[in-house]
Amino acid sequence: MPSRDPRWVLKDRPSFALITGLVLTGICALASFAIDVINGEPVQFFISLALALAPVPLLLAAVLALDRMEPEPRSNLIFAFAWGAGVAVLVAGVVNSLNLHYIMDTVKLSEDTARNIAATFGAPVVEETMKGLVLLGLLRFRRAELDGLTDGIIYASMVGLGFAMSENVSYYLQALNSEAGGVSLAVTVVLRGILSPFAHPLFTSMIGVAVAHAATREGSERVFSIMAGWSGAMVLHGLWNGLVSYGGFPGLVVAYVTLMMVLVALIVVVFRDRRRIVALIQRYLPPYEPTKLVSKDDIIMLSALPRRRRARQWARMYGGKRGLRAMSDYQLAATELGLLHERAARRMVDDQTFHEEQRALLECMSTARADFPMPPTPAGSHGYMPG
Repeated sequence: MPSRDPRWVLKDRPSFALITGLVLTGICALASFAIDVINGEPVQFFISLALALAPVPLLLAAVLALDRMEPEPRSNLIFAFAWGAGVAVLVAGVVNSLNLHYIMDTVKLSEDTARNIAATFGAPVVEETMKGLVLLGLLRFRRAELDGLTDGIIYASMVGLGFAMSENVSYYLQALNSEAGGVSLAVTVVLRGILSPFAHPLFTSMIGVAVAHAATREGSERVFSIMAGWSGAMVLHGLWNGLVSYGGFPGLVVAYVTLMMVLVALIVVVFRDRRRIVALIQRYLPPYEPTKLVSKDDIIMLSALPRRRRARQWARMYGGKRGLRAMSDYQLAATELGLLHERAARRMVDDQTFHEEQRALLECMSTARADFPMPPTPAGSHGYMPG
């Protein structure tokens, strides 16, 4: 009998540090919302909050759809989102306000001019720094979770979505309090909630890609990677704000096209990274066939998302929730086993850690296979691989 539940290696259980972090980020989010309430009427605040929350489920689904081959631990994803919605937005809001007042008092510019300067040159530095800190934390304390560039994009997108949601509350409230009222709110919702909901995730993804790349590097190369990504995020953010502030409608078009190009590039990165993971599965899992925990058909199933999905559907059809959980655990553990071998090949884990995690992953796969449903199937076929 194992000394502890082998599913610890899948890292899907909340820790005390996570719970503490969520409490702190929650307090920061409440403080940020309290400032919004003070700056407007309660009814206006709740209207703004509802509008900011409305697209979040769809946006989260879009981001998580990219994370199906090797899903990240929910606890990490929740914390990244909460950091963006709480700590990052609160600190950035305070610093941005101080910068705005400094510009107005020192340079003696009008409020609108000062806002454009602060948005173009100050806000990108402050906001990307605050969002990027959680990614540095992952690199420092959860380096093993950064198995590829996709992981960096996913975590950056989560913190960006959290930040955008909380920030939108302030912008919508400000629009409602303006002279134009409803018209200003409608324009702001279209610009921020419909045309550019992925702006903040795309900005911060530059840092996410850099941090994920740095996770496989050492020394000066790691530092250079992070600095390049950080600079890219701030430049992209500043370019967007500057074109929107100073370029009018043509500037908005240029900014939007630029963001779409970045989005397409990141999607290409995700699909290339997915092919890399498939190659790892096909390279490192065949030697485990003698253990009877992996077969050629299993490797075929694991090598494509549609076949993985059909396997889960088969497991749920014949085994209910227990069967579905078993198949999901098996797929994740098998994928993590391939990634573990890659980390070992790159000397990112020592021999003791490798063997400990290898043993736990194999135990997870064994336990999961024992819970697979066993409906009557033709001899020599796998029911979870319908043609």
